[in-house]
Amino acid sequence: MGEKILVVDDEKEIADLIEVYLKNDGYTVYKYYNGTDALRCIEETELDLAILDIMLPDIDGFRICQKIREKYFYPVIMLTAKVEDGDKIMGLTLGADDYITKPFNPLEVAARVKTQLRRYTRYNVGRETPAPHDELDIRGLQISRQTHKCLLNGKAVALTPIEFEILWYLCSRRGTVVSSEELFEAVWGEQYLDNNNTVMTHIARLREKMKEPARRPKYIKTIWGVGYTIE
Repeated sequence: MGEKILVVDDEKEIADLIEVYLKNDGYTVYKYYNGTDALRCIEETELDLAILDIMLPDIDGFRICQKIREKYFYPVIMLTAKVEDGDKIMGLTLGADDYITKPFNPLEVAARVKTQLRRYTRYNVGRETPAPHDELDIRGLQISRQTHKCLLNGKAVALTPIEFEILWYLCSRRGTVVSSEELFEAVWGEQYLDNNNTVMTHIARLREKMKEPARRPKYIKTIWGVGYTIE
């Protein structure tokens, strides 16, 4: 193990508790109580995952997440005391991979960290010999399971691990309609809840990166009341 994890929370007790549990699991933890020090760490340290509180005394977690996504693709988990959908959608739109609402069980945080790191490791490690159907080409959209790279009409599309997994899942099931429930449970590995906007938010982010028109997308199409499909 030994992956490097950034923990940022101005509530000392929470940050310290998360640190203890992560260190017990063998991770190296960089802990800060403000955004300024966290941003410095982000620039100076090769991290594997970040856990960010939204409400910080100087720079909020949204801004830190945004700065991370300007250069890096490692997983970001957001922490917040709020339960408003707007905050969750904002975080996911800026590139967060997961979202945990306070109060929480620290064992849950540790489990989410393991899940995200497994996905990130799979995203970054290719295989020497591609398996069948490891590369797909759909009308100029090229996606490779081996290299985890995506090209659209020859131009690279920078995707986070979550975004890649969503797009790959849809592409590999081309011609079939995938429900939000199926997509969420396949990518996140958790039970889907009816009021979960996570899939919709990530689909919107994917379309934005692919420069897809909202009303007439060429690739990811919405089948209202059913799910999503790539034809």
